[in-house]
Amino acid sequence: MDQIDKHRRKWLALGTAAMGIALLPGRAFSMLSTPRPRILVINNLHTGETLKTEFFDGKRYNKEELTRLNHLFRDYRAGKVKNIDPQLFDHLYRLQVMLGTHNKPVQLVSGYRSLATNDSLREPGSGVAKHSYHTQGKAMDFHIQGVDLAHIRKAALKMRMGGVGYYPQSDFVHIDTGPARTW
Repeated sequence: MDQIDKHRRKWLALGTAAMGIALLPGRAFSMLSTPRPRILVINNLHTGETLKTEFFDGKRYNKEELTRLNHLFRDYRAGKVKNIDPQLFDHLYRLQVMLGTHNKPVQLVSGYRSLATNDSLREPGSGVAKHSYHTQGKAMDFHIQGVDLAHIRKAALKMRMGGVGYYPQSDFVHIDTGPARTW
């Protein structure tokens, strides 16, 4: 009987550990995975620019590629570039892996916005926040051609990694690197 209890305890402990790993938030769980290069293809819908970039080589971020991404995500209205939070690119990459769309370009609607641009876009009912994460280089609005917007939103919510906004009338999903929340 003692022998059975020992085996049972061992199996219960292993099961509990496995359950704990499965319940880890996306960010922590992803740290347990094997590092690999992260590649994105992004079209800026306002400037017509397209960028294919390996922004992470499996061990570290590529500073030159992050600079190129910063330029693509710039406030084209004001001609201003800001360093974009690399975690935003990580979120986008993981989202595409989850959706199985890593071979489809992301259509960037909005990346960085200067305070002046953000204020000019704010009007009643516009959905533009006064203290938007866009002004901090921590947010993006996008869609993926040929992928249902509701499907993108559902996958982003499942990741539990920052804010997720859903704008079907404007044809984009918002993601950011702030606290997990939804609207």
